[in-house]
Amino acid sequence: MVKILMRADTHVSFTVPAEEPVAKCTVSQVLAALSVSLGSMVVGFSSAYTSPALVSMQNRNITSFEVTDQSGSWVGGIMPLAGLAGGILGGPMIEYLGRKNTILATATPFIISWLLIGCATHVAMVLVGRAMSGLCVGIASLSLPVYLGETVQPEVRGTLGLLPTAFGNIGILLCFVAGNYLDWSGLAFLGAALPVPFLLLMFLIPETPRWYVSRNREDRARKALQWLRGRKADVEPELKGIAKSHQEAERHASKSAMLDLLKKSNLKPLLISLGLMFFQQLSGINAVIFYTVTIFKSAGSTIDENICTIIVGCVNFIATFIATVLIDRLGRKILLYISDVAMIITLMTLGTFFYMKNNGDDVSHIGWLPLAAFVVFVLGFSLGFGPIPWLMMGEILPGKIRGSAASVATAFNWSCTFVVTKTFADITAAIGNHGAFWMFGSVCIIGLLFVIMYVPETQGKSLEDIERKMMGRVRRMSSVANIKPLSFNM
Repeated sequence: MVKILMRADTHVSFTVPAEEPVAKCTVSQVLAALSVSLGSMVVGFSSAYTSPALVSMQNRNITSFEVTDQSGSWVGGIMPLAGLAGGILGGPMIEYLGRKNTILATATPFIISWLLIGCATHVAMVLVGRAMSGLCVGIASLSLPVYLGETVQPEVRGTLGLLPTAFGNIGILLCFVAGNYLDWSGLAFLGAALPVPFLLLMFLIPETPRWYVSRNREDRARKALQWLRGRKADVEPELKGIAKSHQEAERHASKSAMLDLLKKSNLKPLLISLGLMFFQQLSGINAVIFYTVTIFKSAGSTIDENICTIIVGCVNFIATFIATVLIDRLGRKILLYISDVAMIITLMTLGTFFYMKNNGDDVSHIGWLPLAAFVVFVLGFSLGFGPIPWLMMGEILPGKIRGSAASVATAFNWSCTFVVTKTFADITAAIGNHGAFWMFGSVCIIGLLFVIMYVPETQGKSLEDIERKMMGRVRRMSSVANIKPLSFNM
């Protein structure tokens, strides 16, 4: 009740609505976010390993076994192929084992995979290690954001939701920096040490309350939620909301979710999501991340190739924060336009540079150009085509098919990643590195047309509004609809 004095002898009383309490982020939630984000750092390190390691691995003065260009392409390409399998396997695992146990299950295989690579006496050991690592990457890339989305309060999800992406890029940067001082074996042993703090911290945090509710273990769900929100927090309203949301999801669950994907109303948003994933990977980003050192070495850059790689990693890291600030201010399509144009210009520039160099032209006076182009390329990618395909996957896919459709889109993304990384060496051998960059640039031009013609703007729109526009009906908003999957700008 607020009382306002009107005159000395008169007053008017009226009631004003109570202000909503400001959500406070507990230390427990920060610890949970930090724990899963350390797993994200391991994923980033694993993804970037090939770039600095492959050069020393193919040096017979350092390596006791031969790594040909073909086997080297498999060292890079087998990880995303195994990641595809891990992404498919991760779906059932998080449902049956739980989110926390699935994440924990990746830590020890991560360590073993790196030890296999570090102690390798034959290229087959490296390939087995990379395959095991890729399997864990695929499982982690699915389970880490699900855990975070189900444990962090919506009010602070934007802030803490940045941590996995930031730590993933820290892992990439760490790999690039360490690769300047360590050979492939030493780098692998460093990789084996990274999952240890991740493993220890994961034992300290609980399973998600939502998973406990799905298993009818409400007492455990209440304890987990109390740990996350603080001892003094009243968790009963939130727990009831989780239970109600689960009941709604169960009521509307389809027994033939995969067949629902082929319905005309569902096919449009799925195809848009697949298109964004396709153009994300066919921009050539993984060729850049996996083979950065090799590319700079062949460019004959006037700057040391390892230093160039570190600079690219720093730009990749910084661009994450820039994208987070801009996505909800400029809108998705504007950032996709900026991203695509930046990539087209830089890829065409790189192609022209390599074309001149391969034809014997003197390019020593523009030796700085590859680094400048790579910096703008990575910055452009990280602003748009890096995070937005994952973000829009959660926005445009209908709630009824979101799980199965997201699995298809994720598997398709890993498939494209494998194709690009595995065939990059073959493409450069067939049409030259200049031809490869021109090809990626041409794909980006088609991608720009795709965004203009088919991708909707979702900025500031509720999920109900988006679905009403795309499908002509309204649905209830899923409580996990705002989960932002991992994006490591790859």
